[in-house]
Amino acid sequence: MPGPRTSKPSGDSGSHESGNRPQRTSSGLNAVYQLGGGPRHYHLLWDGELEALRPVLSQVYEHLGEIVEHWHRLYVLHFGDTRSLSEAEFRDLFHNAISRNTKDLLERDMDRYAVDTIRTGELLRERNVPFAEVVASLHLYEESAHTVFPKDPAPSIEIYTAFDKLSHIRLILLADAYFRSASASAGARIQSLERQATLLSREWRSSFHGLMGSGPAMRRLYERIEAASESRGTILIVGESGTGKELVARAIHECGMGPTAPFVALNCAAIPKDLIESEMFGYKKGAFSGANADYLGLFRAAEGGTLFLDEVTEMSPETQSKLLRAIQERSVRPVGSTHEIAVNVRLIASTNRDPEEAVRNGDLRQDLYYRLQAGVLQTPPLREHADDIPLLVEHFIEIFNEKLQPRIAVQGIEEDAIAAMMEYPWPGNVRELSNSMEGAFTFGRSPMIRLQDLPAAIIGSRPLKAAQIAEPDAQETVAAPSIGSFAEAEREIIARALKATDGNKVAAAALLRISRKKLYAKIQIYGL
Repeated sequence: MPGPRTSKPSGDSGSHESGNRPQRTSSGLNAVYQLGGGPRHYHLLWDGELEALRPVLSQVYEHLGEIVEHWHRLYVLHFGDTRSLSEAEFRDLFHNAISRNTKDLLERDMDRYAVDTIRTGELLRERNVPFAEVVASLHLYEESAHTVFPKDPAPSIEIYTAFDKLSHIRLILLADAYFRSASASAGARIQSLERQATLLSREWRSSFHGLMGSGPAMRRLYERIEAASESRGTILIVGESGTGKELVARAIHECGMGPTAPFVALNCAAIPKDLIESEMFGYKKGAFSGANADYLGLFRAAEGGTLFLDEVTEMSPETQSKLLRAIQERSVRPVGSTHEIAVNVRLIASTNRDPEEAVRNGDLRQDLYYRLQAGVLQTPPLREHADDIPLLVEHFIEIFNEKLQPRIAVQGIEEDAIAAMMEYPWPGNVRELSNSMEGAFTFGRSPMIRLQDLPAAIIGSRPLKAAQIAEPDAQETVAAPSIGSFAEAEREIIARALKATDGNKVAAAALLRISRKKLYAKIQIYGL
């Protein structure tokens, strides 16, 4: 949805002495607000404001490398192990996108800016980056860009306001492209899945809307998903980290909705608690500092479709109370508004905790749990359907051959490697299996995945003799049983850090020099 091509304000002769050109000062920019300053883009940014941003945009363009470096550090700290993009993917995608965008803005070509931004939104969707991560990443970019703003003289408050408006325009374009692309790919994917489903009876199904497994536990899950999809009631998905709760939510959505209905996911653990409310319900212009334009919110973005709230117990009790009201009344009240807005959205929530224990600990409101427990689905841990591991391995080989395009395509996996994987307990479930396979693709140099290509924790679970035969060069490493596996050592270190800090997770994370989010993930994996 390109905006109008920018033009100079009427009367601008191109001279810096012209009285009609907006000056880069607070008083000059106030005049721009009063007089309009030329065309306005996406109902937000005046042409004059764009011109006043030129010194800031020039600084961004000149220091793009250090901005992206700072931005990536914030991205890693904020999302930890749950982030969707590798460092190479992050730099390749965002460095090029911001470089093109800034050049477009400096040349005052809003048509080209719109086209380039829309393409970025499509790429983010193609790489399956969750929309909540896209929104949070844009906030992190703004923090990084502010580090290179001119210091002497410092930009006026109006400059910061204009920069915020520009950020809102970027989000409008990205969101439009992201959800249009999502709708198109979902339509094609659902048609393909429906074709596959007609070829197999239920008892022979080995995959279902992106979920893999043919054992009894997975078939029961498929049946529960189909039953849940027949109504628009609220659903709670319960399961350990890495069991595919979002895939289950998408399967429920795809079974019950048309291919064009939006599916919007929010990871409540990845967003600061004081921002979740405004992300879900939206906000009005002026509701708080930095709210320079109305924001739709994810409830209204999911209109006619599904809103998936991952790790719902990470919300504050106050926000949970407002969520309960939104579910019951089918309406939301944006932050700063006095009016409620009707919504037609199906809510699916998930948690990796025992819901009843979360209620006892005060992490989940009892009244919200009563509302959610009407429809509960359990995702089985991988250890309960270990017979599906060969099927999952075959699936990930196909996925990573296409995604990573290794120099030597992987054809399969050796017997001792799959035997080790079958014996390993997989505390991180299918996500850990996926990460292990990706690591084997990265470091392996053979058309077959070998035992030595797998993580040390999996190798360590094998009998000593088999490990020695599979990896002669590593005999010295595996022949010392007193060392234990990497996972055992890591668990012991984390346990000691927690004990030394009397259970204070913030202090323990600082002691271990890892992010708090990564510490929480490790605590969950090792059952600490």
